[in-house]
Amino acid sequence: MKSKNNTILITGAGSGIGFETAKLLVEKGNKVIITGRNLEKLEAAAKRLGNVAVIQCDITSESDVNNLVRRIRSEYHDLNILINNSGAAFGYSLAEDADAYTSALKEMEVNYLAPVRLTEKLLPLLKNKAEAAVINITSVVAIVPWAVMPTYSASKAALQSYTRLLRLSLVKSSVKVFEVLPPLVDTEFSKNIPVDKLAPSAVADAIVSGVAEDKFEIRIGFTDHFYNVNKESPEKAFNALNGVS
Repeated sequence: MKSKNNTILITGAGSGIGFETAKLLVEKGNKVIITGRNLEKLEAAAKRLGNVAVIQCDITSESDVNNLVRRIRSEYHDLNILINNSGAAFGYSLAEDADAYTSALKEMEVNYLAPVRLTEKLLPLLKNKAEAAVINITSVVAIVPWAVMPTYSASKAALQSYTRLLRLSLVKSSVKVFEVLPPLVDTEFSKNIPVDKLAPSAVADAIVSGVAEDKFEIRIGFTDHFYNVNKESPEKAFNALNGVS
């Protein structure tokens, strides 16, 4: 897929993977629209990024999403790439009284349901383009669930299933569907997890190069290792990620 002269919407682009991906795409000559809940954060990001458009939107709010879609159709009707990047994650143990339901509800809303709604609303626009794409950010934990982030793992597994079926459903259209599977990335929500993390800029590099190569499953860092171990033995992969001897 072409890597320049696209019009791209990125959710959750005020920081982390979204910000770094926006930065790289702007540098390559694309028109980029960034969105998120925090307008102050978005405007600060826009000052650093330069030539980007800002639309404030809480992707879990139906009215916000409807407003976002109206503006895209009116002002950016040449949109041909959607990157569903917004995410929420909570770390806790299912063995403890951690109110797993509340965490799961938020994670499923942000990580799964919101991308489903936004994608469906923008698909008619994307399908009218000669070349278009939906890019969903999942995780290594979509392949192998991690006990440290249990319901986050479940939400990313749900998004992975949806992504694969969306790709199958759109195979005869102009819309390509990509899944990006990073390992743990050095972002705000992972700052207190004491393991090695990948830089957001490295994920952005992998996204841009993977899409340019039409690599529909972009497995980054040790994600590829766990993918291969899981193919050999799901139990072995699960035990390895969760430190079970």
